[in-house]
Amino acid sequence: MSTNDAPLLEVSDLVVAYGTKRKPVPVLHGVSLEVGAGECVGLVGESGSGKSTLGKAILGLVPVASGTIGFDGRDITHAKGRDRRALAADIQVVFQDPYGSLDPLMTVGDILAEPLATAGASKAEAKAVVGEMLDRVRLPKHVIDRYPSEFSGGQRQRIAIARALVRRPRLIICDEPVSALDLTTQATILDLLIELQRDTGVSYLFVSHDLGVVRRVCHRVAVMYRGELVETGDGDVITSDPQHAYSKRLLMASPVADPQLQAERRRAWLALREDRAA
Repeated sequence: MSTNDAPLLEVSDLVVAYGTKRKPVPVLHGVSLEVGAGECVGLVGESGSGKSTLGKAILGLVPVASGTIGFDGRDITHAKGRDRRALAADIQVVFQDPYGSLDPLMTVGDILAEPLATAGASKAEAKAVVGEMLDRVRLPKHVIDRYPSEFSGGQRQRIAIARALVRRPRLIICDEPVSALDLTTQATILDLLIELQRDTGVSYLFVSHDLGVVRRVCHRVAVMYRGELVETGDGDVITSDPQHAYSKRLLMASPVADPQLQAERRRAWLALREDRAA
C-alpha cells in the first residue's frame, strides 16, 4: 500500500466485550489495524488471543463497544439490516472448517449461485459466474451437481473460496483457512490464494496461529496477544526476526523440517517460557 493511498479497511481503537452490560468481559482492547487495496495482512496469535473476534467484528457478527471500523472511507462499525447486507458484495469470508461451512443438502452449483441470486442475478448470469469461479479455483464445471460430502477437505475449501469470490468482493477475511488441512493441501490452497489475489486484486485479512503460514502469503503481519496488537510490521521481518517476546515465542513454536534447527528452536522456546515465568 502506498503511503498516499487511503486504506481499504481501517480499524481504530476497537473495543469488543462479551458477557452482559453489567459484567462485560473485554476481549479486544483498543485494536487499530489497516489493510490496503490488494494487500494481504496477517493477524497472528494463539487460540483465545482475540484474532477471530476481530474478524467477526468487521463482519458485523459481534457488537462493538467502542472504536470504529471503516471500509473504503465509510463507517461500518454499527451497520445493520440493508446496509450490512449491501456490504456482502465487498466483504466476504472463508472459514476454517471446510466440512462445516458448506450446506450438505445443497449442490455445489446451488451453493455458489445462492449469493448471486440473493443479489438479483438471473439464472443465466449466475451460471456464467459460477463456471468462471470454478475455473479460478481449478475445479471442473461438472462438479456443480455434486454435494459437499463427495469432496476432500482441500476441494471443499476450494468451493468455499469460490463462494467467497462469486460477488467479486474487495476484501476477504480468511479465518484460519488452511489449519484443518494436511500440509500438502495447505501449500496448494495458499498458492491458490496468492494467485487469486494477483489476478483479482482482492485484499485479505489472513487470520492464523502459524507464522510459517503467514510468511508465505502476507505482505504485513500484526501479532495479537490477549486482545492487543503487540507488534506490527513487514511480513518477512515479523516472521523471521520479531522483537516482542510474545512474537518470538510464536516463532520458536513454529515447526521446521531441520531436526537440529527444530531442537534449537525448542530450547529457545523453553528459555523464553522460563523468562516469562520468572
